[in-house]
Amino acid sequence: MQIQLEDQMVTLHVQYAKRKKLSVTVDGSDLITVKAPKGTSEETILGAVVTLSPKILEKLRSNAAARQVPKVKAYEGGEEAFLYLGKEYALHELIGDRQADAEGLKLALKKFYTASLKKIIAERIKPYQTQLRVKPKSVEIVESRTKWGSCSFDGKLTFNYRLAMAPPEVIDYVIIHELCHLLHMNHDRSFWRRLGSIMPDYKEKEAYLARQGQFMTL
Repeated sequence: MQIQLEDQMVTLHVQYAKRKKLSVTVDGSDLITVKAPKGTSEETILGAVVTLSPKILEKLRSNAAARQVPKVKAYEGGEEAFLYLGKEYALHELIGDRQADAEGLKLALKKFYTASLKKIIAERIKPYQTQLRVKPKSVEIVESRTKWGSCSFDGKLTFNYRLAMAPPEVIDYVIIHELCHLLHMNHDRSFWRRLGSIMPDYKEKEAYLARQGQFMTL
């Protein structure tokens, strides 16, 4: 189903179910989902979307802004903000005052993120291992351009050091995701069901990474 909202044509993904009210959501990838009671007419759905169009368009604009190419960070000068656990900090708050050039400061920050994430993962993985009744063979913090985490066929988990920049609940999502791969190596229905049983709102965490991941860089 499609509708014109101001100057753009948008596609609506309509889901009918046993429910009393109609809802409209927009995720970080611009997917517009309409959940409607069974039997709801197309006219009613389109009318509701028009009513909510200011919020829908605001979210689409926000998504577009988030996808802009991030600027190159300035390590010298002390005015740049750096992410840690979803919040912004000055460089000296994370690695202290150091006398080094930009490359030296960048390397120190990378070491800080790597060491911090190692401790965070070690602490936060325990309750999820218990819930899922799994235990990885090993856990390693690595550098990756494309993956936030991975699980090998022999049970070794790896996590991208840049995850230290994400909020704790997003880190938890990646932990649970990789632990679930110890039970289901692919992304079949059983995998997502198991993940959702531990973290029902996991799609929000996926959307955060899709939206903010490009800004979680050195």
